[in-house]
Amino acid sequence: MMGRFLRERSGWIAFILLQQVLILFIAYIDAAIPFWPAAYIVFLSLVIFGIFLVLRFFKETRFYRGLEEWNNSLDLGSLREPDSPFEHLIDKSITEQTERLRRIASHNQMLLESEKDDLLAWIHEVKTPLTAMHLMIERLEDSSLKSNLTYEWLRIHLLLDQQLHSKRISFLENDLYIEKINLKALIVNEIKALQSWCMQKGIGFDLQLQAPEVYSDAKWLSFILRQLLTNAIKYSDNSDITIVSSLQEGQVIVEVQDEGRGIEAQDLPRIFDKGFTSTTRHQDQASTGMGLYLSRRAAEALSIRMEVDSRPGSGTRMILRFPRRNEFVDTIGM
Repeated sequence: MMGRFLRERSGWIAFILLQQVLILFIAYIDAAIPFWPAAYIVFLSLVIFGIFLVLRFFKETRFYRGLEEWNNSLDLGSLREPDSPFEHLIDKSITEQTERLRRIASHNQMLLESEKDDLLAWIHEVKTPLTAMHLMIERLEDSSLKSNLTYEWLRIHLLLDQQLHSKRISFLENDLYIEKINLKALIVNEIKALQSWCMQKGIGFDLQLQAPEVYSDAKWLSFILRQLLTNAIKYSDNSDITIVSSLQEGQVIVEVQDEGRGIEAQDLPRIFDKGFTSTTRHQDQASTGMGLYLSRRAAEALSIRMEVDSRPGSGTRMILRFPRRNEFVDTIGM
């Protein structure tokens, strides 16, 4: 700040110094003016000027230091009061712009909330004809047509479900209800919902649930497992998906292992990024790049650590590391 202050007033400082040099020069060439008394006056003048500069530095930079430390959060309370006319001019301009930005931000927030509410209402409205359509499909006698329609219905249902959870994810913490969950019942429920898709692709399941229970939120844990299962089914054909749960040092571990195409090494660090699909199969239109991103967001809120182990052609293993019960209670308590 001192350097900028001196550069800002470099013209005035140079002018004062030139004046003092001029006085010394005149005293040197004019025998009528004693040189040393003049030099003494110049020295005193420079000392007083130096003290003046220091005092002005603390006075004039107080307001600007406040601007430099301002976090741009549209909170004007943290700004220092202006002293000089120019500072009042800057303060007035900042206040007017901040108020305008507040109004714009408030308006945009209202529009966003309105659009979110409209979308959630639309999703719930669409679920009614979807349910009716599912009942109609169940009454079909043509097994081949029934299987194809059920698969397409399931795709629409899963996309709507993902969209619904993407809108709820921003206030997920207010929607949590922690309870003891039967893992087998939860997983079997999700497998049953995906049964028609699995049958069409020739996929089976091998459940090895050594840890039968876990503490979590049933609704959001179902969503996480649904995303992992749909990914495993989507990228597998005519193979089994293995789901293992185990207890390691008081911590429940759930693994979803498929034998699908796997993930390229350069893609692994980015699979949880929003909108990321693939670098090698960028033309793949079936992927939205949202499933794993939303799963990671939900898992973080539940203190679940998600890990992935995959190699191209060797399948993918998704790992959920649940917190120990006491750690989870501490986290929720915070």
